[in-house]
Amino acid sequence: MTASPAPYVLALDEGTTNAKAFAVAPDGTILSAGSAPVPVGYPQPGWVEQDAEAIWAAQAQAIRDCLAGVAGMPSGITISNQRESVVCWDAQTGQALAPVLGWQDSRTAEFCDWLRSPEREFAVAETTGLSLDPMFSAPKIRYLLDRVSAAGQADRARIGTVDSWIVARLTGQDSYVIEAGNASRTLLLDLATLDWSEQMCDLFGVDRSVLPRVLASNADFGRTRGLDLLPDGVPIVGVLGDSHAALFGHDCRSSQEGKATYGTGSSVMVPSGVDRSVRPGVSTTLAWLTEEPMYGHEGNIVASGTAMDWTARLLGVAPGRELDELAATVPDSGGVTLVPAFTGLGAPWWDRQAVGLVSGVTAGTERGHVARAALEAVTHQIADVLEALGSEDLEVLHADGGATASRLLMQCQADLLGRSVVVSSNAEVSALGAALMGFTRLGWPLPDLESDGGRRYEPLMEPAARAAARSQWGKALSRSRMTPAG
Repeated sequence: MTASPAPYVLALDEGTTNAKAFAVAPDGTILSAGSAPVPVGYPQPGWVEQDAEAIWAAQAQAIRDCLAGVAGMPSGITISNQRESVVCWDAQTGQALAPVLGWQDSRTAEFCDWLRSPEREFAVAETTGLSLDPMFSAPKIRYLLDRVSAAGQADRARIGTVDSWIVARLTGQDSYVIEAGNASRTLLLDLATLDWSEQMCDLFGVDRSVLPRVLASNADFGRTRGLDLLPDGVPIVGVLGDSHAALFGHDCRSSQEGKATYGTGSSVMVPSGVDRSVRPGVSTTLAWLTEEPMYGHEGNIVASGTAMDWTARLLGVAPGRELDELAATVPDSGGVTLVPAFTGLGAPWWDRQAVGLVSGVTAGTERGHVARAALEAVTHQIADVLEALGSEDLEVLHADGGATASRLLMQCQADLLGRSVVVSSNAEVSALGAALMGFTRLGWPLPDLESDGGRRYEPLMEPAARAAARSQWGKALSRSRMTPAG
């Protein structure tokens, strides 16, 4: 008698530059994986676009590659996704009607400035927990709805974040929904009611009736239909924004433990339980919604991996290990500071007029100093966010994302924070976190993904040296924010 295939969840992870798929066993083991790149376009300064059809094609390819390495069909599907990016598509055909406006896109900065007033900024923060900034979805939603309306397509347009798009494609357009944590990143969700805010919809000029239905993180998101890569009827059992999924995967449930995700940008988040109070410079967001909401305080950095990749291209080395090796040829940055404000600055400054700069260059500056400055730029930005979060209770920072492979970067982070940094042993903690959320719907027990404790870094820098480094960064940051754009 042939044994039945082992059960697993198909965990999809749609990031800014890659779409991935993993077969995750009930004990948290990854049985098989697939990945495909997702292109990103920069048609104008400050504009960041993607092709929604390319996103789906990459995700479909990742699914095929993953399923080729595992027997049987999944018990359920989960999704972790890039947040704030907005997709607009045709309700009848399912085809995209416009480019995806990426979360880094700042073309709506002028619109945000036009809306801005002390009263409105207060109302936005109190209702949504967010800043009036083009990173968030509502200005992009308004922009795309105006575009499709001008093209005579408004009557059949659907619009949402990337989770909405992936779910719609998986279900053959049967489900038009958005996960609550993703919805909390749009500037349109009321954090108190966990539903769309009439006041915010009116402010941004978005008709509430066009928005997808808000669901809990482990709700019934629908079932697959009409796909050539999966049979009909596989349930979608869990959805989380990528940063929220990482927090869930790290098992962070109190303000003593937070996480930093090092990706194209970076998210620093600390759980706050039922506390949805507003803190200057950082966001209050819904981390996830199950039987009860879990809120969190978060700071979003626009350019971290982007900053290191840009520096690698500038210096003629490959991103990742080669940049890391070049940075390790010098003991410090030699006074060089990079402020990677390529499309302005995110948390805690929210200054879209800030410009990128490299300062402190002398005749003795070497390529290694610039490489080192790029790594330090990432860690300084995360230190800025943690200071704004007021994280006095924070005992350990969990770190995940591709850049955590750099031991130099992680040691620099511990040094500048003066706190322990623990690098996850699971490189795919966002996908695994979403899988665990799906486990809660399937009734599977939650495994401990961090049972081995991860790689731990303790601060080695003297307090005086830390203060000097932070002061040097602060001066460069001030120059970035005072320099006229353009």
